[in-house]
Amino acid sequence: MPKTADALRIPGHIAVILDGNGRWAKQRGLPRALGHREGAKTLREIVTACGDFGVGWLTVYSFSTENWQRPRAEVDGLMKLMADRAKAETPDLVRSNVRVRIIGRLPDVPEPHRGKLQQMVDATTACTGLNFTLAISYGGRAEILDACRAAVKAGRAPSDEQRFRRLLYDPGIPDPDLLIRTGGDQRISNYLLWQLAYTELYFTETLWPDFHRDELDEAIKDYGRRQRRFGRV
Repeated sequence: MPKTADALRIPGHIAVILDGNGRWAKQRGLPRALGHREGAKTLREIVTACGDFGVGWLTVYSFSTENWQRPRAEVDGLMKLMADRAKAETPDLVRSNVRVRIIGRLPDVPEPHRGKLQQMVDATTACTGLNFTLAISYGGRAEILDACRAAVKAGRAPSDEQRFRRLLYDPGIPDPDLLIRTGGDQRISNYLLWQLAYTELYFTETLWPDFHRDELDEAIKDYGRRQRRFGRV
């Protein structure tokens, strides 16, 4: 049993902004693409660790709506990497009982990459272990805007927060208990703006490719020492 499960509270849902792949590569004189590949390896390790620690939900910021503005070669490389890893990892995700979801404007992702991502989602639908969500072509403002558009289309304004929540990309995903951002920046960068209202924030200087199981363990321990008030005294 992992150390974090002995006495401290385990967050039910961890959201991650996995920042620092490019800087990790630059520090080593490597192409940015290799930083992204190393980051993909780290993600697989963290998915496994979350399952081991008893975390129920993991949501990662894989590709933002703003990331489309990056150089075309980098964007194409990221799309290919995500699709290739989806195809390669699907059998192991099924064996590990991990269910994959995707939130964001997935139609923005070009074929055949979108098809490979959807195949991963479809293949893991019956899995009942860790719920692993990829935020792809995702922006918090875009999600809220799309929810408002859905309300207008339906001809009915939501009367409370719960009804508005049903208009989000996947209303079945619970709000995160803990947000982890790697890479040193201390901001949420248009990520899960509605859902992060009362989430505990954890920032680390560690670049994402160097964020391993031990540091996840430390983040969970830090969370366990906090007292959550949800706006109450």
